Amino acid sequence: MGTIRRLFQVERLEINYLRVTIESYDGMAVVRTIDPHTALIELGISPGCEDVILELLESLRETEGIRIKEVSNRASKTLRN
Repeated sequence: MGTIRRLFQVERLEINYLRVTIESYDGMAVVRTIDPHTALIELGISPGCEDVILELLESLRETEGIRIKEVSNRASKTLRN
């Protein structure tokens, strides 16, 4: 099973905060900026970690007020490592 890819639209000023926060969950996910101008990011989520990462995103929405909107659900597409 490969890495799960999910696309999200966020606020430009939040990209680094999200990257540091998400990647602090060692080995669970990485954040890649697809388009810095439109603040489109891709999460590469390790197999078996999707629920934890999605719960983290929901918590950031609720507690931090960060706007995170999934743009495209590409969860069925995976990258081979």
